[in-house]
Amino acid sequence: MQTVQELAQRISLISESSTMKVAAEADRLRREGIDVVDFSAGEPDFPTPDNVKRAAIQALDANFTKYTPVSGTVELKQAICDHHKRMYGTSYTAKECIATMGGKHAIFNLTQALLDPGDEVIIPVPYWVTFKDVVNYAGGKCVFVDTDEQEGFSLKASSVERAITPKTRMIILNSPSNPSGALFERSELERVFRIAKDKGIWILADECYERFLYSSEPFSLASLPGAKDTVVVAGSLSKTYAMTGWRMGFVLGPAAVVAGINKLQSHATSNPNSITQKAAIEALNGPQDSVAAMLAEYRKRREYVMERLRKMPGVKTQTPQGAFYAYPNVSAAFTGGIKSAFDFSEKLLAEEHVALVPGEAFGTTDHIRISYATSMKELQRGLDRLQRFIAARV
Repeated sequence: MQTVQELAQRISLISESSTMKVAAEADRLRREGIDVVDFSAGEPDFPTPDNVKRAAIQALDANFTKYTPVSGTVELKQAICDHHKRMYGTSYTAKECIATMGGKHAIFNLTQALLDPGDEVIIPVPYWVTFKDVVNYAGGKCVFVDTDEQEGFSLKASSVERAITPKTRMIILNSPSNPSGALFERSELERVFRIAKDKGIWILADECYERFLYSSEPFSLASLPGAKDTVVVAGSLSKTYAMTGWRMGFVLGPAAVVAGINKLQSHATSNPNSITQKAAIEALNGPQDSVAAMLAEYRKRREYVMERLRKMPGVKTQTPQGAFYAYPNVSAAFTGGIKSAFDFSEKLLAEEHVALVPGEAFGTTDHIRISYATSMKELQRGLDRLQRFIAARV
């Protein structure tokens, strides 16, 4: 009897998440008793706010543990729409909203619902690791456009426009950006929007870091006049409310797109966790003090990380304007067998036991991503080790 062993071809189109892979390796070393400082995971080190946890406990006590509608309860979808309206003045309705199992799931659903094989998707570099893989999985073709590192990885609408072809179906924008912390200028985003609208191209706006801005007010492309015909929003509660493990995201977009995602989700996952839905409603409608407190702490950490990186020999870095990542250029330390950020990261983990993500995961070869969503104590320990590692090579 012949044994069937080969996986479906579409699985070969995607790779394991680099950030999750590094985090898993760091965890393995810790289990072996090695003292690892982990700068790899983009996960807030803050606890979920107490009012959100209490809402989940109340849901359990009320036995709210059954199936809900696939797209989430009407109460949750209304809370999402109301939140977006308060933030940006948009006017989404429950029929234009679907709750998902995290922001990553929202992005996966959108690419599956909107892309056909051969469709081109424009993605600024550096990009979040999952963008490339979900486009590939949908049969699309990634078209990468460079950003200006010297200007904080800024995106120019002219670069996007030059990349457009008759096959362009979607543009993915993530501002503030993971991994660079870049905040694209509003004027450039508005130009991209006008170009996309004129040509009938979707814009997928990843707003997962919308509240973590250091010197600007939050802005959504979905707030522009006529945006509903062009812009689809992928949102998440994971970062904003320190709810990574709860798995709650959402899509805002035209009713027809949401209905299509609903069909997909009905066969893939069904509804988001019922208890998480109740917690999410409280997070969106309840006090927002925790968000401001987290941002204030991230600002302190950012200043410390920037100060330390700029004192390291040969390191070039741009100040992140949002999110909680630094993305320094460490190519000056590519000596002694180190030829890329991947080599750099492997040796750093092996010799100094610091885990971070190499730039190859995000489309560049000279950079490393440092998550400062960790304590000041860990930042100091890890940056001490990083400085020692670099100083020995520059």
